[in-house]
Amino acid sequence: MFSQPQIEQFRSEGWLAVDDFWSEREVAAMRAELDVLKKRGLLRNVATAGDGKTPSQDQVNLQLCPMFPHSPLFRAMPFAEKAIAAVQQLIGDPVVLHLDQVFLKPGKQGSGTNWHQDNAYFQIDDPLAGTAMWTAVHAATVANGTIHVIPGSFRTVYPHSRDPYSDHHIRCYPPEDAALAIELPAGGVAFFAYGVAHCTLANTTDAERAGVALHFINGGQDATAKSGFPLGKRPHLSGERASGGLHEHGEFIAGSWGREVSAALAQS
Repeated sequence: MFSQPQIEQFRSEGWLAVDDFWSEREVAAMRAELDVLKKRGLLRNVATAGDGKTPSQDQVNLQLCPMFPHSPLFRAMPFAEKAIAAVQQLIGDPVVLHLDQVFLKPGKQGSGTNWHQDNAYFQIDDPLAGTAMWTAVHAATVANGTIHVIPGSFRTVYPHSRDPYSDHHIRCYPPEDAALAIELPAGGVAFFAYGVAHCTLANTTDAERAGVALHFINGGQDATAKSGFPLGKRPHLSGERASGGLHEHGEFIAGSWGREVSAALAQS
């Protein structure tokens, strides 16, 4: 999946981008499924008016977390063989799904998600033993608020406080002059370790932009990880405890990604 230089970049800088991870067909299925979730009213605006409580009337940051109870497609996504293979190379076996979520930023109104480190929420012992896998469902550019990272920032633990522009997020204040914007085509993926400071900016374009974030941890961190799926409900995707989703979801999910892509496209 990855070359040795790519793996070394992740381990030294804490991030890695891949332009063509998901196919056009897979991306079309993601978009179709997101349209269904929006129509069902499942994505809620987490942006506030600056007090951390009052819903914003002019800024919109739509989120659904977790996704798996509402979508067979997104439930199957982390079980895709190429997703597991990629994460195995970056954080090692066994691979455990820790969290799944989507952020959708409408055109012109879409607000960003302020700087933070995922490990401020998750608090695993090794910030390189967990990674987000952030998929650009639409082409992600600086203009529409793509993700920004600070390479190497997993080596520093920044103080976090409540974000007044979100109803539940926290934020930090890292050195923004070191930030790197990761622009991706639709279907591209950014991997970034739990300790890497990152943010997204506002969507200033006319079109919406969505990013699907799957979070994975090495099984050695499972018992200490905070937030995310409760301990015992986190799907083990590889290793001795992997059941293909049977233990955690009550049915066998592994191998269903292709079928769910076809099903989502057929219903669109």
